[in-house]
Amino acid sequence: MAHPHVFIDTGLEFIVDETGALTHVRVTWAYDEFYSLLVLEDLKLDQDADGVLSKDEEKFLAGFDAQWVEGYNGDLVVRSAGQPVLLSGPQQATATTEDGRIVTTHLRTVESGRIPANSLSAKAFDETYYTAYEVTRPVVISGPVSCAIERIEPDIDGQLAQMQAFLKTLDADYDLEENEIPLIGENFATEIFVSCPDT
Repeated sequence: MAHPHVFIDTGLEFIVDETGALTHVRVTWAYDEFYSLLVLEDLKLDQDADGVLSKDEEKFLAGFDAQWVEGYNGDLVVRSAGQPVLLSGPQQATATTEDGRIVTTHLRTVESGRIPANSLSAKAFDETYYTAYEVTRPVVISGPVSCAIERIEPDIDGQLAQMQAFLKTLDADYDLEENEIPLIGENFATEIFVSCPDT
């Protein structure tokens, strides 16, 4: 029951058009060293173990994390004025390595119609907290209009204390596999706010 199992440093690029509307979100995932090692070994890549992939290996690796099951939200929730923004599945997948860590990107298209980027929020999280996302890589806005970004960091220690307190209330015979486990991933997510002028 120990979570998380995978750690991902995350970056986000919000792409807006000349009208101040969000058109795409580009996501960067940098996997932890251990998970990267497992993937590279499983796919028989980087056989010389120098942490650097050839162009052919990068091409082979690209998209390994972009084969999503139906209904998977890509562990990213974007909202406009509090309402969910419908995003496409991953496109234009890339992959490389940095210091032995796999770093991938994918592009997602806004499918909800015109979404003004004057009141956007975004959170990268796995609700089960199997994977921990930290927004440690750049968060940028690309486009012809000037926009502002604000970050709200989660209270990790406070959330862990609450979870520990909850677990202490459970009976020793409580079967976590058969009963619902609280979905706490969002509680550990950094929230990004984007504000662009709506022209």
